[in-house]
Amino acid sequence: MPSASVVNNNKSKTVVEQNSANAASIDATPSDASHWISLVSSDTSTLEPIAGIGAAMKRLEDFVFGSVALIILFPLMALISIAVKLDSTGPALFCQARSGRNREIIKVYKFRTMYQTGSQEFKQAQKDDPRITRVGAFLRKTSLDELPQLFNVIQGSMSLVGPRPHPLKLDEDFKYVIPALNSRYCVKPGITGWAQINGFRGETRRVSDMVSRIEHDRHYVKNWSILLDIKILVLTVFKGWTHQNAY
Repeated sequence: MPSASVVNNNKSKTVVEQNSANAASIDATPSDASHWISLVSSDTSTLEPIAGIGAAMKRLEDFVFGSVALIILFPLMALISIAVKLDSTGPALFCQARSGRNREIIKVYKFRTMYQTGSQEFKQAQKDDPRITRVGAFLRKTSLDELPQLFNVIQGSMSLVGPRPHPLKLDEDFKYVIPALNSRYCVKPGITGWAQINGFRGETRRVSDMVSRIEHDRHYVKNWSILLDIKILVLTVFKGWTHQNAY
């Protein structure tokens, strides 16, 4: 009869194998490991959500700035809607289930940038992706496809500034590899964020790509202030719309 230690070792081995299988599609090379090992192994601390007067101020910021932005940008959004409709068959807008605060599933609005294929399978957009329409390529390159998320901000499911909301499948791929990933969901997701203005956006083919994003998201939550939000919004206006990873 096997000893208790042998049984426990077998159980641990099974858990590790299951976690490895879930992350099998993620490229994690030895050179990446030196970059993300501290976060994966030790930095799993719980972050404090924005609460009290801070939460009220952030909601006021979102509603006021979001409303002004929506009024100013509405004519542009109307023109984009027409261009999307003329360029390819399908609706101008689409919504996708993504992770919100406390991992609540929210519907995030975007301009449609891909041809309609009827497939519900999630696959991250890649460089020169044949699924992307002509107008869609321009919208993604300039991040104008994200403008309908102003409706999410007014609605209250998103903030102007915060960690970007991930597609559900993306979180499933990384949650076993990066335990700290869940900590980013103690606040509302944002249209822009500290990670985005520092270049960590777009496709996440390697573990290090996602870890860098999470490190910056955690930095934002730990150091949040209205002034930091304003700084990120200003930087987004001047350098956050386009990036080499925006495709």
